[in-house]
Amino acid sequence: MTQRTRKFIGTIAIITFVMLYGPVAMAIAESRIMAAPQVIQVISYAALGLAWIIPIMPVIRWMQRPDPDNI
Repeated sequence: MTQRTRKFIGTIAIITFVMLYGPVAMAIAESRIMAAPQVIQVISYAALGLAWIIPIMPVIRWMQRPDPDNI
């Protein structure tokens, strides 16, 4: 598979993931975090804001692999 194809597939996967993750994170924030103390709210919002990066990093690494014929 060429790098161009991997980037296309990876981009679609990332956009789909973020579109699904956003509403889930908002639902968690609205149902659980709103009643917490402000310090916990800040930490929770920061964690939810950064948590999407962890599952996306393998996809980005896969997308950036060079083509087999260019190695």
